[in-house]
Amino acid sequence: MKKVREFIWPVIGLVAVIVSVWLLYRELRGMSLDDVWDSLTAVPPHRYALAGLSTLVAYAALAWYDRIALLHLGVRHISWFFVSVTSFTTYALSHNIGASVFSGAVVRYRAYTSKGLSAPQIAVLVALCSFTFGLGTILLGGVVLTADPTLLHRLEDLLPSALTNPATARGVGLLLLGFVALYAAGSILHMRPLVIRKARLEYPRPAIMLRQLIAAPLELLGAAGIIYFVLPAHLEPSFMVVLAVFLASFSAALVSHAPGGLGVFELVFLTAMPDIPKADVLAALIIFRLFYLLVPFGMSLVVVLLFERARLAQAWRARGAVDASSIPPPPLSSSDK
Repeated sequence: MKKVREFIWPVIGLVAVIVSVWLLYRELRGMSLDDVWDSLTAVPPHRYALAGLSTLVAYAALAWYDRIALLHLGVRHISWFFVSVTSFTTYALSHNIGASVFSGAVVRYRAYTSKGLSAPQIAVLVALCSFTFGLGTILLGGVVLTADPTLLHRLEDLLPSALTNPATARGVGLLLLGFVALYAAGSILHMRPLVIRKARLEYPRPAIMLRQLIAAPLELLGAAGIIYFVLPAHLEPSFMVVLAVFLASFSAALVSHAPGGLGVFELVFLTAMPDIPKADVLAALIIFRLFYLLVPFGMSLVVVLLFERARLAQAWRARGAVDASSIPPPPLSSSDK
């Protein structure tokens, strides 16, 4: 059963990609590549620059996830630079390949064990980073649905009508905000740990919790900003709308277990933005994938190669030192007697 569970999620992800790509083909079959190219070249340079800045904000917030987890563990001897590079590499790989295939825990384990962290500490770090991301999604989702519950109408072709009802949507939003409020109260009041089967979840200190509530939304706002800044400005797309659609698309991509959310992310986003020409939306999604996924992915591969090369060189030097120390001293010559 364990081996079956190891393969079931990759299979589900592959099926999600195939189905989504087929649906995307039906959605875009009347569009020409020239239309998409015209949309890409119509984006002003300063909007590309703002999209690039949004990418930096998103990855800086992701690095903050790791720093927050290290502070929770009481680890302060690791430099910001090392944490930032480790976090960047982790998320750049897992965003593209998929957490079910190449877990971020592998990268963090290789990196942080070199700084003296134990396996249990790294497990807590990975869990807290994942929870921080989920907390940000819940918080922003609650804010969006409470502020404008009609936004789910954009997904009426993908969701049951009961969920797209404004009253239901606002209720879901309030429930999400209530969860965040309970989490904050548990931290402030030092409530007892929550035990679920063998898992023991302890509330972090209030200072850690406050950092989570800032870092997590900041990362999602930065990622959504990449798309917002490259959409046609003359159509005046609301950032609230773009954020809501991004949260829905990104969540669907994660749940699908499709590598990089390929096809799933685009399908949900295009369906939820019928008021903007499809070529312009597709161009914005291409830029998002380039800035947030592909360029970081290429850079992360270089980082991994350099890190492993340095570790291998260090291992060889250590082996050479051991071999040298094991050589017996030369015998005494007659002149030494």
